[in-house]
Amino acid sequence: MFRIALLIATLISLPRTLTLFDVNQKLFDSFSEVSVQDIIIRFLFLFVMSLVSLELNSNWKYIYAQYSVFSRTCITIMLNTVFFLGIVQLFVSLYPLVTGQELSDSEIGFTYFVYFVVLVITIFITRILKYQMIHNEDLLENEKLKQQNLQKELTALKNQINPHFLFNSLNSLNSIVRDNKDATTFIKELSFMYRYILQSGERDLVSLQEELKFLDSYVHLVKTRYRNRFEMNVSIDEKYLLREVPPLALQLLVENAVKHNEISEKNPLQINVYSKNEFIYVENKIRERTSFVDSTGNGLMNLDKRYFLLKKQHISIRKKENIFSVKLPLN
Repeated sequence: MFRIALLIATLISLPRTLTLFDVNQKLFDSFSEVSVQDIIIRFLFLFVMSLVSLELNSNWKYIYAQYSVFSRTCITIMLNTVFFLGIVQLFVSLYPLVTGQELSDSEIGFTYFVYFVVLVITIFITRILKYQMIHNEDLLENEKLKQQNLQKELTALKNQINPHFLFNSLNSLNSIVRDNKDATTFIKELSFMYRYILQSGERDLVSLQEELKFLDSYVHLVKTRYRNRFEMNVSIDEKYLLREVPPLALQLLVENAVKHNEISEKNPLQINVYSKNEFIYVENKIRERTSFVDSTGNGLMNLDKRYFLLKKQHISIRKKENIFSVKLPLN
């Protein structure tokens, strides 16, 4: 806002400033005769100048969006400078051929001045348009999130009877197998998991500490099936435990590894979950299953969408040196 106000004040005050130094009269006295060709070539060049400048500073910037802020700034300044000097030189060269009149040194200097002002104006306009687009995108994303929350509430209302039936059934089953320690532990962990899923369904974000506790219960169920063929190592710095993540984010990544990798005595599956530089990493060695995997392939994509809607950040997925790694932002 400050820069826009400064630009407007400068442009409005410019004619008075030129008059103060008697620049206007000197320019008018040196101007070439006005003709139809003169008006047409000036109009066309200013139109092209404005259009290309707007494109250069808005849409074309996405071409090198992957570079750092400093690199993008340097590239933008360089491109604008080359374009500015090039179009003015082209105008000065073509003007005599089109109109039959030579431009005086004063007119050439004034042309540089006018085109520079146009360049500055278009740069400011592109910044305003960019902020407006970002604002509109935020509004759309917030509306999406509201719709998702409403859908979650509707689903919870439809299924409000089911949890009571489920937990009553699990309690009954626990009573039947109470002499089997492994079975009762399995049921307790399963019951805890379902309670967590139902409770977290009412929240968009949960603490990492809660998520890790839920993950322990899920890992217990997996180990019940695979025994010593499955292992998970967790190393999370305590300072991150109160950071928030989308519910079931870590469980989804572990489940994804279990689903897509071979788990056998010869090739046990080991998953490492650790924190580093404001990120949580979930990694495992790739040993793809040879048997058919019933998967939609949308799990990681949906997690990325949830992360972006809730935290305005994307997750990072990488396959390198036979290691599959997913990086979750915590900042």
